Amino acid sequence: MADPSAHAAPPGPAAPPTPPVPLAALLARDDLGLRQIAGPDARAAATAVQWVHTSEMTDPYPYLLGGELLLTAGVHITDPAAPDGSFDGYVSRIVAAGGAALGFGVAPVHDTVPHALAEACERLGLPLVEVPPRTTFSGVARAVWSLMAEAGHAELRRVTQAQQGLATAAARPDPVPAVLRRLAAGLGGLAVLYGPDGVELQAAGQAPEAAHEALRELTGVVRRGAPAAPASAAETAGGVHLAAYALGGGRGFALGTATERREPGDHTIAGAAVVLLSLLTGEHQGASEASRSAALVRLLLGETAGDVAPLLGGEHWHVVHARVTHAGGARPTSLAASALAAALGTALVDPGGPDGAVRLLVPAVSADREFAPADGWVLGVSAAAPPGGLDAADAQAARALRRAEATRRPLVRHHANGVAALVAPAEADAHARVLLAPLTGHEALLVTLRTWLSLHGNWDRTAVALAVHRNTVRQRISRCALLLEADLDDPDVRMELWFALNRAL
Repeated sequence: MADPSAHAAPPGPAAPPTPPVPLAALLARDDLGLRQIAGPDARAAATAVQWVHTSEMTDPYPYLLGGELLLTAGVHITDPAAPDGSFDGYVSRIVAAGGAALGFGVAPVHDTVPHALAEACERLGLPLVEVPPRTTFSGVARAVWSLMAEAGHAELRRVTQAQQGLATAAARPDPVPAVLRRLAAGLGGLAVLYGPDGVELQAAGQAPEAAHEALRELTGVVRRGAPAAPASAAETAGGVHLAAYALGGGRGFALGTATERREPGDHTIAGAAVVLLSLLTGEHQGASEASRSAALVRLLLGETAGDVAPLLGGEHWHVVHARVTHAGGARPTSLAASALAAALGTALVDPGGPDGAVRLLVPAVSADREFAPADGWVLGVSAAAPPGGLDAADAQAARALRRAEATRRPLVRHHANGVAALVAPAEADAHARVLLAPLTGHEALLVTLRTWLSLHGNWDRTAVALAVHRNTVRQRISRCALLLEADLDDPDVRMELWFALNRAL
């Protein structure tokens, strides 16, 4: 087995807590008057300054951390007319220390930048900047700190917006791909979720083809699950920055990212995605696994819902039917259903309900519990019901969902009130059975009639709610009128049927 530490970045100088400043941004400031006179073009090379350091030492190497704009007035230069090559040792030591650029202050020691120094910087690839007499070294340093502060605020805004976007994506019906897409957009690269066997499960964004295989190998370092395996690893391959993160839960999932640039806040953004993906790929533990298993076993062995309910931790429940908005008939993934369950505060979810709907049991924590719409879902919510009344609540939720879809509302709740609440349930049920007896065994007719009545006889909306053609609706309603021997245009007849259908369905 390869040593996980083999992918750890070599130790080096600590980076400052603020983003680096492009040298080109300093050169663009008119108040400084800086001018690059040698070395690679700062703009083309994207030279970045992390610190400012002033030194008149003949060998500044021991005092440099890397990334500095080293400022000097040339006090250590005794012969400004020295021949070419005489400054190679000085410049090479700055390059070896990782210095970003050299700033040479003109006056009071030297009237011009020594020609040999400029030639050495050109040969060895170190940007050389002329600092005019009117600009103090402290002014240059102050400008760098000011630009760093601006960059830090901008980076903080970017990180905050990315974290908010990730949280919003995690609440969508298909949360894992949504989180990966948001992460890839926030980092400007590739984001991949790997399974325990190293297989790519989901991916979003783009990166060079060679980066995919290198990223898969890197995630193997954090997926091993050994005690010594790191929680994250990073490396650079072909100029692309790769990072791998182990997801929580010990199940072997891993997140990989590949970006052409590595910004200071990228690790924080990826960390937020790791937390969300860990939750989305893990088991939701809203109720204890033992209690849920015991409840299932007892139901299978014939115990009543009332006997089993105490194991689930609630006395009354709402049944919720949910369907993904604009799903085109496709069923939501189990991860999407789990995310919806977490948003509603329950662990009791059936992602494979009838007609592609997700069914959930949500504890009735109060008599007037509020339900908020869920982004990307349409919901139908039943009245609160005891365990023995969950069958009726299930029918209520199904009707509420159909009405929500027909009226294009994100959420509809069932409300039992009015005259219907004044009639004894047994008498109401008996009346419904007699009135609807001609339609017994014709489930499609019953459902169509109730939906049509709930939508005030609107053919088009009923067709939308039932996902059938409007002519089919007309044929079914005509068949209902014939079997019931009733005038369905009569408001009294409609009222009687509405009352009965609410008891029967």
